[in-house]
Amino acid sequence: MDQQERYDNLKLGERGAIISIVAYIVLSALKLIVGYASGSEALKADGLNNATDIVASVAVLIGLRLARKPADHNHRYGHWKSETIASLVSSFIMAAVGLQVLFVAIASVFGGSEKAPDPISVWTGLFCAAVMYFVYRYNRRLAVRINSQAVMAAAKDNISDALVSIGTVIGIVGSQFGLPWLDPVTAVAVGLLICKTAWDIFRDASHHLSDGFDESTIESFKEAILEVEGVEAVKDIKARNYGSSAIVDVVVLVNMELDFAEAHEIATCVENKLKGTSEVYEVHVHYEPVDVSEMLS
Repeated sequence: MDQQERYDNLKLGERGAIISIVAYIVLSALKLIVGYASGSEALKADGLNNATDIVASVAVLIGLRLARKPADHNHRYGHWKSETIASLVSSFIMAAVGLQVLFVAIASVFGGSEKAPDPISVWTGLFCAAVMYFVYRYNRRLAVRINSQAVMAAAKDNISDALVSIGTVIGIVGSQFGLPWLDPVTAVAVGLLICKTAWDIFRDASHHLSDGFDESTIESFKEAILEVEGVEAVKDIKARNYGSSAIVDVVVLVNMELDFAEAHEIATCVENKLKGTSEVYEVHVHYEPVDVSEMLS
């Protein structure tokens, strides 16, 4: 995949972020209005959850747009990590709102509310769950198509929001059958889920920003390199994330009897082999001579 195609994919990813933003704005407003009108703590908590998702989706959109900026004098590798930084910022905002939802919901539980929410809140929750499920399906297909971690993360957030809405409906229905405390208890569960989602986003973003990398993916890179004719062994291999792509540093061993041009050609083949995959953006190859007869003995 060439650089222009990667930029085009980032632009396509913006479409998914925009769809999520529009859906979250509409559903958040609907849930908060109906939640306050019907007296449902769970629906209000779910509405606040979607409000944080607006911020998260805006952060993803900004990150995708910044990531499209070409390399400059102080960003020689480009701006691919911008979307990861945006995810980190959004995790802090989500955590703050999640704690606020927990505080209000726990206070409501101990407040001893005896009034069950109006049944309209049930239909609102079901409608919102259905909408988020379709948004999830769209973003998931888009993420697979353009191989975008950011859009896939947004899709996972979409499906978690659909499940939260289902949980909200269960709490509201339970309160209709003489269990009014079930609604605020469900709101507590929603608050906990917001905090967990924030933690998951923070963990993944910080892992990428600190140059953490999946070991199984590195192993697959190593296997691909060993398939290149002329590579006797892989002495060292490292990789780090740049947005949805990776930069790989590898040291290969080649026959010491080869001349410079032949060894360089092998290194070029290794580079092209890895850059032919959708995951790898850049490869740095260093080759060292080895006595093949000693390796076989």
